Amino acid sequence: MAGFIPEKVPGSHSAVIIAAPRAPLEILTRDTEAPGAGEVLIRVEWTSSTPLDLHQADGGLLIKPPYVMGTSFGGTVMALGPIDPANPDSHNPKLQVGDTVFGFAFRSAREKGHQTYLTTSTFLCSRLPPNLTLEDAVAVPVNLVTAFHTITADLELPLPWPVQELSKESRNAPILIWGTASSVGDYALQVLHHWGYENLLAVASERHHARLKALGAKATFDYNDSNVAEKILSYAGTISDTEPRIPYILDCIGSLEGTLRPLTKIAEPGANVAVMLPVINVHASSNTPPEYEMDVSQSLVGEWREGVKLRGTRTHFYLRNELFKTQLQSEIVPTLLEKGIIQPNKIRIVEGNTLLERAENALSLLRDQAPSGEKLVWRVADEDE
Repeated sequence: MAGFIPEKVPGSHSAVIIAAPRAPLEILTRDTEAPGAGEVLIRVEWTSSTPLDLHQADGGLLIKPPYVMGTSFGGTVMALGPIDPANPDSHNPKLQVGDTVFGFAFRSAREKGHQTYLTTSTFLCSRLPPNLTLEDAVAVPVNLVTAFHTITADLELPLPWPVQELSKESRNAPILIWGTASSVGDYALQVLHHWGYENLLAVASERHHARLKALGAKATFDYNDSNVAEKILSYAGTISDTEPRIPYILDCIGSLEGTLRPLTKIAEPGANVAVMLPVINVHASSNTPPEYEMDVSQSLVGEWREGVKLRGTRTHFYLRNELFKTQLQSEIVPTLLEKGIIQPNKIRIVEGNTLLERAENALSLLRDQAPSGEKLVWRVADEDE
């Protein structure tokens, strides 16, 4: 059951694509698709860039070119799909034509964010809260959803909605977040703190420590310290024969040498270790192709203690959680933002004269590892389009 495309919406539009790994990005003209039941057509005005963009563009990670880029979007609702008489709940009554929305979508080319129009499911959309600009909001959904999914699916920690009081044992369990100044780490810290987890240990560059403590970190550690692993374990307490000193570890970076190797010294038998995928064996540069590993069990084989539970985080599986599928982006995310519970990442606006130039400039910044404690955000559709 398909809807229609309004007269003011063009029948085709521009999309940024990966034509081949490490090749210049290109613009592809795609047909604009009418929304079906439970769907929405959006004019995309802003998007954000993530490390996944670099992994796909330079490493061809899990893609088949030509590949439409982008997992985040912010823009205006242009049309809603029809109500299905057999499933009237498929229409989200919270969304109306003209609403400003943002979200995280990834399942097919029609809903990717680096194009001027997209068509996606209404449950993947959040209405813009009145206290945020669209530029700020578009930096949120990918990494905040990743934080929710990683905490619940990989660390197996509960995040009930509405929020409920935790047991004393759960509140006090040490949780180590390595790369807390990253976008995922920043949101994971905020989410865990709001849900009542109190023993949060943050690893980041010292210049970010004051902010992380303000967001709920009980203790902070500098990864540049050569003795950081020993200091973390010393802080966590005495060695136990039965329980790991730090039962939950979240690696928000996934760097073979930068994060996984020091974590082999920290993770004790019984610890749950969640690692952002892919594991980066060699980072992309202008002269060097990247090297990745998607199976975290194949990273540093023999260096992890027996009994450590390693898991690689795959955010795109979050829709398997029925609560998150129906409510995470449509209700939970905008509520947390409107109430000021979650503070958006600091953003850096990426400039450029054209859609393609802005996309390339953002990719170059990721390749140079330029962002630190900030999210790259850039305009998709120009104001006169």
